[in-house]
Amino acid sequence: MSRAFAQLAFSDAVKAAQSRYGARELGERVEARDPPRNSLNDDLIAFIAGADSFFIGTASRDGWPHVQHRGGPPGFLKVLDGHTLAFADFAGNKQYITVGNLSENDRVLLFIIDYARGRRLKIWGRATVIDHDPALLEKVRDPEYKAAIERIIRIDVLAWDLNCHQHFPKLVHA
Repeated sequence: MSRAFAQLAFSDAVKAAQSRYGARELGERVEARDPPRNSLNDDLIAFIAGADSFFIGTASRDGWPHVQHRGGPPGFLKVLDGHTLAFADFAGNKQYITVGNLSENDRVLLFIIDYARGRRLKIWGRATVIDHDPALLEKVRDPEYKAAIERIIRIDVLAWDLNCHQHFPKLVHA
């Protein structure tokens, strides 16, 4: 089995660009590597548990991309199992672009950054907006964090990849 993220991200156009710029051989090696990276391992689960923010990328039906920041207390992005994440979607700017996009295109990319250690985790998946599920709400809510929860977003993980740390700013929380 090839790397799951390469199956999703290495489109024909990406492969053509890799060829044009002399990186297709590297792309083929990445595609062929094991493990497939389609489920979260213990290291990634710990990484996610410590995250206090991430970026979520969605696209409209017409393909217009949108990236939004989500933040909360460390661990607000919950690992439900090796293939499923969920988070409480707190009240925000009332534009609902992410939620609207997910209603017509469930593809999602999460981008989680640990500036102190120079790690970037990308997670591809399919997301579902959940307006009412008391049992799931109890799993994702943090009673110490008083932000208003408007809904839950659950992500079925399809693939992940860790970026290299080249050109990475070393920022530390104040």
